[in-house]
Amino acid sequence: MLKSMKIGFIGAGMMAEAIAHGLLRAGVRPDMIMVADPSEDRRNHFEKMGVAVAQQNSAAASFADTIILAVKPDIVMPALSEIASFVTPEKLIISIAAGVTTESINSRLQGEIPVVRVMPNTPCLVSEGASAVAPGMFASGLHTEIAAAIFGSVGRVVQVQESKLNAVTGLSGSAPAFVYMFIEALADGGVRMGLPKSTAMVLAAQTVAGAARMVLETSIHPAELRDKVMTPGGTTVAGVAELE
Repeated sequence: MLKSMKIGFIGAGMMAEAIAHGLLRAGVRPDMIMVADPSEDRRNHFEKMGVAVAQQNSAAASFADTIILAVKPDIVMPALSEIASFVTPEKLIISIAAGVTTESINSRLQGEIPVVRVMPNTPCLVSEGASAVAPGMFASGLHTEIAAAIFGSVGRVVQVQESKLNAVTGLSGSAPAFVYMFIEALADGGVRMGLPKSTAMVLAAQTVAGAARMVLETSIHPAELRDKVMTPGGTTVAGVAELE
């Protein structure tokens, strides 16, 4: 699906870089990707990846079959004004800008342009992202599949109604910060018990990663998995009781 598609990025930030790397790993040729950004440094960075670059957003919009708006929310509307004349109903717009609705995006474009919103999270940078896709009023099932395939190259994808994206932002968008705090606390506990900090951090981070993988791959409820670790009178029981 993706290998025959030209993909253009409006914006060359870290999320755009993560997605571009994912697409390249998925077999998309570099010449099928163009990134537009006013920053020469960022353009040079992407150029080293082998993809096409441009200073003007209009260049990426005219080049691409699928246009990914990878800019901050306050830049979306100015960017749409720049590319509107190059966007036709045959093209797909994907926006990762938090809080900018598909309706507001369509209001800046002419015709029934398919728009899909996606809420990714920062673990996309290491291909372990959690992204939610939400189609707009003119987006078909195929458009949603395209968005899911793109973000599936950097992690797992679920589909939700657009009205649920704020909840997604609060959960998977913000949760990495909460998990980092938990990992730090686990590692600090290990240090207090005499482990070197680097060793404690590896053990804590891998334990969290492994536990998450257990949930995803076994489909067993976390409470049941927790109970499997606990033995009567053991240290885990004592620790869980303290957490509760």
